[in-house]
Amino acid sequence: GREKRGPGTEETPLLDPQTEKLPYVLERREFLRHAAAGAAALALQLSGASPSGPGVAEGAVSGEQTGNRSHLARRQRQATRYRNQAAKMAARRNKPLLLLANNGEELDYPYVGNFSKGLPHNGLGEVDHAAYEVLLRAVSSGNAADFDAIPLGLGRKLTSPQAGLAFDLQGPDSHCVGLRPAPRIDGAENSSEMTELYWMALCRDVAFADYASDAIVADAADDLSAFSDFRGPAEGSSVTPHTLFRGTSAGNLVGPFLSQFLLRDVPYGSLTISHRQRTILPGLEYLTVFDDWLDAQNGATAGPDAFDPTPRYIRNFRDLAQYVHVDALYEAYLNACLILLGMGAPVDAGLPPVSSPNQNGFAEFGGPHILSLVTEVSTRALKAVWCQKWLVHRRLRPEEFGGRIHNHLTGRATHPIHDEVLSSPVLGRIHSRFGSYLLPQAFPEGCPTHPAYGSGHATVAGACVTILKAFFDESFVLADPVVASADGTGLLPYVGPDLTVGGELNKVAANIATGRNAAGIHWRTDFSEGLLLGEQVALGILEEQKLAHNQPFTYTLTRFDGTTITI
Repeated sequence: GREKRGPGTEETPLLDPQTEKLPYVLERREFLRHAAAGAAALALQLSGASPSGPGVAEGAVSGEQTGNRSHLARRQRQATRYRNQAAKMAARRNKPLLLLANNGEELDYPYVGNFSKGLPHNGLGEVDHAAYEVLLRAVSSGNAADFDAIPLGLGRKLTSPQAGLAFDLQGPDSHCVGLRPAPRIDGAENSSEMTELYWMALCRDVAFADYASDAIVADAADDLSAFSDFRGPAEGSSVTPHTLFRGTSAGNLVGPFLSQFLLRDVPYGSLTISHRQRTILPGLEYLTVFDDWLDAQNGATAGPDAFDPTPRYIRNFRDLAQYVHVDALYEAYLNACLILLGMGAPVDAGLPPVSSPNQNGFAEFGGPHILSLVTEVSTRALKAVWCQKWLVHRRLRPEEFGGRIHNHLTGRATHPIHDEVLSSPVLGRIHSRFGSYLLPQAFPEGCPTHPAYGSGHATVAGACVTILKAFFDESFVLADPVVASADGTGLLPYVGPDLTVGGELNKVAANIATGRNAAGIHWRTDFSEGLLLGEQVALGILEEQKLAHNQPFTYTLTRFDGTTITI
């Protein structure tokens, strides 16, 4: 039925302690009556006597049973009220349906300005027009049969093109959160982003520990400092080796490039998991030959990678790219949660384990609660970003844009490419080393078969890290920090400014997202805007979670833009 609302309130509370009792809370007198009844029933059973006596009809309902049913009925009403309130919260959040406009390239530069990998292409790597129209018809109609009709090139399948059409019972609807229009290929921001990716490719084998002294790193910082719309971090007006390729949220510029949560051992129950991993041999770059690149655009399958026999801690972008090549998307944040629980990191001051004089967390506000919540937000985040990828933006991948640059500079085609990337010295270095202007890829298959914007890894990072920042005390300083040695075979003590939980969580989110950029498959804005999208999803889920608990509490966290929010 309809809920009653008090003066000046949006909803009645789930439970008014002055008028209602939870069904399982018994007063002392009622408890004693139940205990006495239970003892009498046990005595009758032991004596073999019949429980029926004079004046007691078989199957009769006692007063205690009636009271218990009343309690259960009240609980049923409360459960229904909770679900209704959560649904009304979702309905308010989900109005109006929000599908932001894309950047217009699909209309201004048809068939060359948008993602098309896996479809059939011509000899220049430009998508078959009819095939792309079938894709557009499918995303417009939403009919499953139309998606099955999208023609493929050499057989590699498209990745979850209907995921953004799915519904969910938690968090914002996928159509009601969004991303700003992506930078355009004829714009200065996109130009700086592509240049950054070329420099990342050249720096893949440079150890993070050597950035301060490496000549290529210095050249990359100097070049990006000259761009008119580069939005990465800087010191003053200059990109430096310390700020190069880092994220912009709090903590990203403090201490080592790599987060502690990608280095420390992970306590996993009775197991201890090392962060040493199987890495790729140095110097391996893929899709730098035009014919190989063209086959990849048409959906050709790739051969195997070549692995280093020595396990190593992540020490450079090649190692980090391999981590995000094969990770479970929430893996780094589950590990971070296990590390924090294992070291006894304090929870946020607004949660009951801190505020209650006699209760600890477990099923609520303890390990089982946070370990499940930090992972379950990932599927909600993926549906939100897949909606943006396929149904809104369809942004081309850097791999695809590298083909446009190559064809433009070799005179095979003319494309509306902003001139700052075309005049960057990085292109001369790329051509000198590889004989083409294609963006070198870290993965044999190149990029995935779904559009770039936003990054799925970044969106999941934004969602999972938001949950962790809401749960743990962000100001807690991590003891005994470490860095990887230059060869990745060991860990060394870190000496420098304090590393906090909040800063290192922001950093691990940036590390994972940037690893995808360093592989050549995502843009900076795929990362930066994807984090914000994931944050939106997680905040919506936390709002709904807030309704579900019996005890008063607050979630307080620092958002990626530096502002503080309390739920």
